[in-house]
Amino acid sequence: MLYSLRMLLMSVHFVVAGMIGILIGLCRPFNPDNSRLCGRLYSLPAMRILGFKVKKDVEGLLEHQRSCVIIANHQSNYDLFVFGGVVPARTVTIGKKSLKWIPFFGQLFWLAGNVLIDRGNAQRAKKAMLSTTDTLQHQDTSIWVFVEGTRNKGRGLLPFKKGAFQMAINAGVPILPVCVSTYSNHMRLNSWHAADVLMKSLKPIPTAGLTQDDLPALIEECRNQMQACIQAMDEQLMQAR
Repeated sequence: MLYSLRMLLMSVHFVVAGMIGILIGLCRPFNPDNSRLCGRLYSLPAMRILGFKVKKDVEGLLEHQRSCVIIANHQSNYDLFVFGGVVPARTVTIGKKSLKWIPFFGQLFWLAGNVLIDRGNAQRAKKAMLSTTDTLQHQDTSIWVFVEGTRNKGRGLLPFKKGAFQMAINAGVPILPVCVSTYSNHMRLNSWHAADVLMKSLKPIPTAGLTQDDLPALIEECRNQMQACIQAMDEQLMQAR
């Protein structure tokens, strides 16, 4: 019963938040701060509806002023709501082109100035990723990437895609990892308290002076740090249960 009520409320919330977000986008189209506003618009009510309790340690993320590439682990569609409340100012997201066909959300995503990539066309996807270099270098804007490229469904980190790291190296900007504990296979949406979630941002990893030859080592360093962080948070939650 509670699950059905939550899904009904989430459906209504998704439509209402999408309509308000579109109005924001129409008033200030492609403003890179739209994502921050819309992220909170989606996240704050959704966390209450879903019964998620999120404990955040992300001061480094929110206080980071200069352009960077933010990388995060990706578990489920609920990540939109889990991460939405911590999107920093002037941050856009990279997403697959098919998102634009989702009613309300797709139009909002486009108007917010986010980057849509055609993953079925490798050449176009690469061109779109490389075009973000100017955004990072000259527009005082950060880019958020779910670095696995798809949802891992709570089964651990998948191999990382190269695009985010190529962008960071080309622009000479740091990479800022953000990690969320494993929650997608522990949700109890029929309980009032559906999930405990821990979130932590790590120290920025500089890329100045690196070349594409350094790409494998950079990817490995970022993945190892995120893996260790997620494992530590999962162990912390297990001890608290």
